[in-house]
Amino acid sequence: MKLIALHLPQFHRIAENDKWWGEGFTEWTNVRKTVPLYSGHIQPRKPLQQNYYDLTDPAVRKWQAETAKLYGIYGFCYYHYWFKGKRLLEKPVDEIIKTGEPDFPFCLSWANETWTRKWDGQESDILISQDYGDESDWKEHFDYLVTAFKDKRYIRVDGKPMFLIYRPASIPRCEEMIRYWRKLAMKHGLEGIHFVQTIGGFPTYNNQVFDASMEFEPHYTFAHGHTNEIWIEMNIGSQKHIVVNYDKVWSAMLERSPHRNGEVVYPGAFVNWDNTPRRGMDGQSTLGSTPEKFGVYLSRQMERSRNSYKSGFMFINAWNEWAEGTYLEPDEEYGYAYLKEIKRVIQLSEGLHSKYL
Repeated sequence: MKLIALHLPQFHRIAENDKWWGEGFTEWTNVRKTVPLYSGHIQPRKPLQQNYYDLTDPAVRKWQAETAKLYGIYGFCYYHYWFKGKRLLEKPVDEIIKTGEPDFPFCLSWANETWTRKWDGQESDILISQDYGDESDWKEHFDYLVTAFKDKRYIRVDGKPMFLIYRPASIPRCEEMIRYWRKLAMKHGLEGIHFVQTIGGFPTYNNQVFDASMEFEPHYTFAHGHTNEIWIEMNIGSQKHIVVNYDKVWSAMLERSPHRNGEVVYPGAFVNWDNTPRRGMDGQSTLGSTPEKFGVYLSRQMERSRNSYKSGFMFINAWNEWAEGTYLEPDEEYGYAYLKEIKRVIQLSEGLHSKYL
């Protein structure tokens, strides 16, 4: 079982964020300013030893990869931002490809959402919108991606580079684009592209053009679980706030049937969830999470992945989503405890698996 951790690159300055959010903005800006909304709400989240890093520093990228590898993470899935030729937050991955460091497996997920001031991907108060263009635009996008696809560290399935699309149903001519990219890949000497659609709380793309789907957690369970059991509304002054029950989210995940019409599905896992640093009272926060619980639930999900999903990959949300409260990186509250749970679960899983070979 190969664990791939989703990785957010928004931990460095870009001109666009300076313009939209104020000079010096990075993901840490939202993380630092957060305040607890109620008793027991752990905010602000603080990285261990004040490690408010900058991803343009190669030493940081090396530390992330070495730490992830040490604790059993197979690779990173970096979010990729492309707006009809306009790239955002591309520098860390560009540097990884250019320098060949760190030597750690990776793939890309095209986060094809419109950016808004509410951080919700909806079509309101737009900062930069998506425009998918036509064949010439698709070729420009592919020509940028193909350098990554050819990198020896790039994660492959049956020799094909794995590429995720966050919201394929938002792309008007998605099937055409994918078939065109596959032809271009063959012309470049690749065996094709292993396309994976993300399935969460938004419409799925019901077409066999995708090779697999990835359950993006906890959003997939938010959309397909019993929400009246998973979360409750809390009155805070005159406002309402959604509080999520950590145990019930995981229980709904683990009890759900994994079958989706026989297609290949990569199951998901999540560390925690709290997007109040981004959305304040309008966000959701989780109660009940601990590293020990995460380890127990992850172990059960890995067992389901092998026995029910027959999957070789699992995607964890996330390596460093600090402003959404779901991160594996060490913090002041628990240190390396979540990472230690991953290592323990993997070692236990490998031991049990080898016992029955």
